[in-house]
Amino acid sequence: MDGNMEGLTGQVPHGTSDEDGHGAPISRIVAEVAARFPGERISLGEMAEAFGDRAFGLLILLLLLPSLLPGMASVFGTPVLILGVQMGLGRRTPKLPGFIAKQSIKRADLLRLSGASSKWLKRVEQYVKPRPGWFTTPAGDKLFGWLTAYVALMLILPGPGTNGPPAFGNLVMALGLVENDNRTLAWGVGLTVAGCAFATAVLVVLGWLGFAALGMLF
Repeated sequence: MDGNMEGLTGQVPHGTSDEDGHGAPISRIVAEVAARFPGERISLGEMAEAFGDRAFGLLILLLLLPSLLPGMASVFGTPVLILGVQMGLGRRTPKLPGFIAKQSIKRADLLRLSGASSKWLKRVEQYVKPRPGWFTTPAGDKLFGWLTAYVALMLILPGPGTNGPPAFGNLVMALGLVENDNRTLAWGVGLTVAGCAFATAVLVVLGWLGFAALGMLF
């Protein structure tokens, strides 16, 4: 953001439409955001205000996409953490602190971000469609929020291989949230819990090894 997104990915991908002629969810969402804001840069605050009760899912989705790129996850951990906690507390629309609301992304980079999603996420997109259920209720939203907050902590804390698995699960959850798809949300919750368990185990082992090493030195 604020220029840091420039040049993260390649050219805008081709072939982003499905067989019915509709864009895949991520490509369609990115195109919708870009169409609503024709300026060169789009701030997170503008997106939060424009998309109302859809803003949580959209912002989390857009902030997590770069986490699939090496070395970019920790940059977006703090705003994702704030959004997750707010959603976990039951807020219907995000209220971003000024320093985060002012952060912006280049419109061209936003369009390129749709190409940053992994091939596995693109496969998931093929099955996403509106399917109401428990995970699309306010209680499900709170669960989504607290899981997102935990994922954000995994993104912020350093650890080899601890960013990708939780972030991927959270992306699947975010797709389900934006599309009101209970089934995709359920799969996303399972993937997120598994990814967070893996990341937590790695961090615990690293912490134990660190304390053991200090014990040997002192």
